[in-house]
Amino acid sequence: MNLTLRRTFATTALTATAIVLSAVSLAACGSLDPQTSTGPSGSAAGSSAHIGSAGSHAGSANHTATVATAVPSCLRTDLVAWLAIPRTGFSNASNFYDLEISNVSASACSLYGYPGVSALRANGSQLGSAAGRAGGTKELVTLAPAGTAHATLYISDSGDYPASACRPATADLLRVYAPGDYASMDFAFSFPACARRGPVYLNVSTVTGGTGVPGGNG
Repeated sequence: MNLTLRRTFATTALTATAIVLSAVSLAACGSLDPQTSTGPSGSAAGSSAHIGSAGSHAGSANHTATVATAVPSCLRTDLVAWLAIPRTGFSNASNFYDLEISNVSASACSLYGYPGVSALRANGSQLGSAAGRAGGTKELVTLAPAGTAHATLYISDSGDYPASACRPATADLLRVYAPGDYASMDFAFSFPACARRGPVYLNVSTVTGGTGVPGGNG
C-alpha cells in the first residue's frame, strides 16, 4: 500500500472514531431524546422544554405559597347555620328569610358563592327540588371566629303551584351546605313545601358579610 492510501485510510478511521465518540457523548448527555430532537430545531426545542419545565416548577411553588397564606374555605366543622326571625314572624305565606352562617371555630375561614339549601322530612329525606340560585354578587367573605355571614332565602307559598305538580307536604328540617362544601348543616324548621321535584319553591342568594337584617333582604 503506498503512502497516499495509508494516509487516506488513517484519515477515514480517525473521522469514524470521532463520529462514534460524539454520538456516545451526546447520548450520555441526553441530547438524543427523541421527544426533544424532532424537527429542524431539535436541540433548541430540547432547551426550551427544560426552560419551560423550570418555569412551571417556579409557578407551582408560587401558587403553593399563595394557597398556604390564603384563608381556607369554611367547612361544616367550622360552622353553624340558622335563620333570623322576620319581623312579621314566621308564616305560611311567601317569605324572605336571612339565612345566617356563623363561624364557631377558633380560626378564620372564608365563604364564596351560593350556599346549597333543601327541605327535608323528619327522616332526612329531601322534599322536592333543591333551592335555585337568585340574586347577589359573588364576593369572598372572610369570617373571623364568631363572625357571621348571611344569604337571603326566599320560600314560596306551596299554594302557588298546582297540587299535582307540587304534591304539598310539610318540611321539618332545612339542610344547608356552605359554598363549596359537601357536608350539610341541618336544623329544625317547619314550613309548607313541595314533595314532588319540579317546582323550585326555594331560592337563595350569594353569601355576603355580616348578620342579615331580620325580615329584610340583607
